[in-house]
Amino acid sequence: MTEQMYRTHHCNELRKTDIGREVKLAGWVAVRRDHGGVIFIDLRDREGLTQVVFRPEENAEVAKQSHSLRTEDVIQVCGKVAPRLAGTENPKLPTGDIEVLPQLLTILNRAENLPFQIDAELSNEDLELTYRYFDLRRPRLSRNLQTRHRVTQATRQYLDSQGFIEIETPILSKSTPEGARDFLVPSRLLPGKFYALPQAPQQYKQLLMVAGMEKYFQIAKAFRDEDLRADRQPEFTQIDIETSFATPNDIYTLTEGMLAAIFKAARGIDIATPFPRLTYREAIDTFGSDKPDRRFDMKLVDLGDVFRSSQFKVFQAALAAGGVVKALNAKNFAGITIGQVDELTAIAKTFGAKGLAFIKVENGEWKSPIVKFFSDAEKESLRTKLQVEEGDCLFFAAGKWEIACEVLGRIRLRIAEIQKLTVGSDNRQSGSDLDFLWVTDFPLMQWSAEENKWNAVHHPFTRPKAEDLPLLEQKKFGEMRADAYDIVLNGVEIGGGSIRIHEPDLQAKMFEALGVSAEEQQAKFGHLLRAFRLGAPPHGGIALGLDRLVMVICGEQSIRDVMAFPKNNRGQELMTQSPAEVDPKQLRDLGITLAKEKF
Repeated sequence: MTEQMYRTHHCNELRKTDIGREVKLAGWVAVRRDHGGVIFIDLRDREGLTQVVFRPEENAEVAKQSHSLRTEDVIQVCGKVAPRLAGTENPKLPTGDIEVLPQLLTILNRAENLPFQIDAELSNEDLELTYRYFDLRRPRLSRNLQTRHRVTQATRQYLDSQGFIEIETPILSKSTPEGARDFLVPSRLLPGKFYALPQAPQQYKQLLMVAGMEKYFQIAKAFRDEDLRADRQPEFTQIDIETSFATPNDIYTLTEGMLAAIFKAARGIDIATPFPRLTYREAIDTFGSDKPDRRFDMKLVDLGDVFRSSQFKVFQAALAAGGVVKALNAKNFAGITIGQVDELTAIAKTFGAKGLAFIKVENGEWKSPIVKFFSDAEKESLRTKLQVEEGDCLFFAAGKWEIACEVLGRIRLRIAEIQKLTVGSDNRQSGSDLDFLWVTDFPLMQWSAEENKWNAVHHPFTRPKAEDLPLLEQKKFGEMRADAYDIVLNGVEIGGGSIRIHEPDLQAKMFEALGVSAEEQQAKFGHLLRAFRLGAPPHGGIALGLDRLVMVICGEQSIRDVMAFPKNNRGQELMTQSPAEVDPKQLRDLGITLAKEKF
């Protein structure tokens, strides 16, 4: 007996050249329209749509059968490809010139009452995630997952061409301090002991360099138990890369080549390389962010030389205390509303400012309570430095450099949202919507007043800049820079990495500076220190967030829209109701007793 195929073509395949051909199609009923007894069906599969028309004069029995069809029924049709009637062609569809006239209709499965309509926009994300398998039928989400596939395939092909080998590292690992809270997994065989799910394969990939693998990569799962937001999930995916005998420039060139291959495969465009570079200090000083969005201008301008001897005591005092006075010019924003002023002021206070000073330029007049404190020379300097014109609105921040920059950086981003400065300038065909940037020379450590200790800005395995190594002996930790780098795209950090410490003595000194005692070093990192004493090569690497990268490629605002089965903002996977309670026997096997009081 000959096995019959379900389909000869997918639903985005038939063209004018197929007219007259006998075909089989299978898929879901996307839309059903009744035009006076003639039933029109948009048949959908993963690839797209084909119009199927049931006319009584063509086949009365099949046409009658089609009257029972409902949205999302799964069907098979067998029939002939025909041209659409003149004037009814749909140029928006690749299959818009043809239709299929079926001689046979097979209903493969019925769809019961739908939780929501596929073509409807919902505001209830929990409902969508509860029926995620249904939600993924939306063409947009299906395209996103296909794009993700093309990204991972291009990644593998490119890195393979560069001599990298893909190596898996353990998921059940050891809890080590790496910045975020670990997910812990209790051991049944060793009661009282726990595995941790990896926040990143950091130590394993360094150990692979000690093992002589030289060029490693992995599309790796990583886990962090932290509060969620649009670009954060408890489990996420990294394009993880490590290579021996590499300089930062080697990493830059490799990453740029990989991203060029990815965007060619995913969007069919060529991106320009090499990418521009800014140091961390330049990025903060100019844009108020270490992941600056440079698709709009609005740069921060230093006004220390203007106000050092000013009669305006607020600015003068900030400068006298070793701080800064900075400003930005929001063009065509003099029409700012009271509500917008209140919102921007709240943002400024959230990030450490006492308030928000601004000047509106309207009808040739500078409008602000602070203008009366400025001399004519100071106003003229402002006009020149900020390129002040009619309709502008100037915003000021004074105080410590870090706080003043961050305040204006946050204000800058919010004004860009209000003014829609990145909307409408998108040109996805040419790639001119893409602004790639390297940010380099990050601080190595930062002081935590809350913990009363120094913490690593990236992780404790990051190598200090060679010229800053003497500062480690002098304990001038706050002045040290890291041999670290981030890759930024359109104001989104899509990856970061560093050259690593490979000498055991330097690594031990770094641990000591971070307040990790000799005993703790052996308990938590003894395996790494021992490995370094057996001939560790110089090495470095980078990890790119696959989810964030695909999110930007697809033009989405949330990484949930490029993941098959994401968690909601409470860390729940609603489709399977995870996390869930477990059988008490499982807990007894693990030696775990739940506290009666829920914390």
